[in-house]
Amino acid sequence: MRRWRTRTALSAVVALIPLALVAGCAGVEGLQSDGRARDVKAPLALWPEYSPAPLGREDNPAALERVPGLVPVPSGDMTGVNELTVLDADLTADGGSPPKPSSVRRPVLHDLTDDRKPDLITVVDIDPRVSELRVYSVQDKAITRVLALRGVLAGVELAAGHLAIREPTKDPRYVSVTDYVWDGDSMGLWDLTLDEARKPQTPSPSGRQSPSPVADGKPVAEGKPVAGNRAVVGEAPMAGEGLVPGEPLVVGRAPVVRDAPVFLPTAVGGRA
Repeated sequence: MRRWRTRTALSAVVALIPLALVAGCAGVEGLQSDGRARDVKAPLALWPEYSPAPLGREDNPAALERVPGLVPVPSGDMTGVNELTVLDADLTADGGSPPKPSSVRRPVLHDLTDDRKPDLITVVDIDPRVSELRVYSVQDKAITRVLALRGVLAGVELAAGHLAIREPTKDPRYVSVTDYVWDGDSMGLWDLTLDEARKPQTPSPSGRQSPSPVADGKPVAEGKPVAGNRAVVGEAPMAGEGLVPGEPLVVGRAPVVRDAPVFLPTAVGGRA
């Protein structure tokens, strides 16, 4: 009998513990109502009968446009093509003026169209803030513009065949990132995201720069020297290859790991 009473008392104490905790959280005055919960309503659409016209070909940055007035390129790559000649012909065909050589950044050769042949990536600085990025490829032996964008370029990156354009937003903490990739026919929009803004990169105090496949302003691709001040992205020198005085650096066929992004030049080229 005593054992039954003991168990009953213990059960009563355990049952009272949650009530005591609730009472302690509720305070002296007990639980109070904050009023009726606010009704959740769908957003009110203003002027729903209006919608923008569909994107025209002239407004599509990835529309393929053959650059008129240029000779055919039987090799199928942009390695030996002068970037200023291409830009002059393309901008003039669009009704503009040829860019000043000093406003053209150091061009970059990189395979974006997945044909194992380098394409040409260029940037023209319109003013200290606005720039224009244009990408050229060889399609059916004709030099073709595959991408044209004008805006504020906070950064341009290459990674795994993707071309990412970073542009500032109204919030200085974030940038919008537009990711383009070749879909077999054009540079399709792959993704549009927000990312944290990066601090501008500053040169090291010693003035030393990291090695790149450019020597004496003459980069090369696939073991073939090329004239001009360019950067070749996507390949690295083979082990044991060295520089010969007076000769350009010959880049071997050892691939670079393409998962890490490659940051393209952001400073004005300053070419004469």
